[in-house]
Amino acid sequence: MIRVAVVDDQRLFTKGLSGLVDMLPGVEVVGVAYNGEEAIALCRKEEPDVVLMDISMPKMDGISATREIKDLL
Repeated sequence: MIRVAVVDDQRLFTKGLSGLVDMLPGVEVVGVAYNGEEAIALCRKEEPDVVLMDISMPKMDGISATREIKDLL
């Protein structure tokens, strides 16, 4: 099973993308986050295989969050 985290500050988009990803065979959404800081916390907790990350978000952008997540995992 491929574990996916979805990160985007647009809640409607996040909900829709999570629903689509969850319908794929062999894939499960392990959590969603709405900014870079939440994404880091989510990845620490869930250790997803894949993170679908927006670039432009409040608090911490997706590029900075991705760098931190890469160092964590």
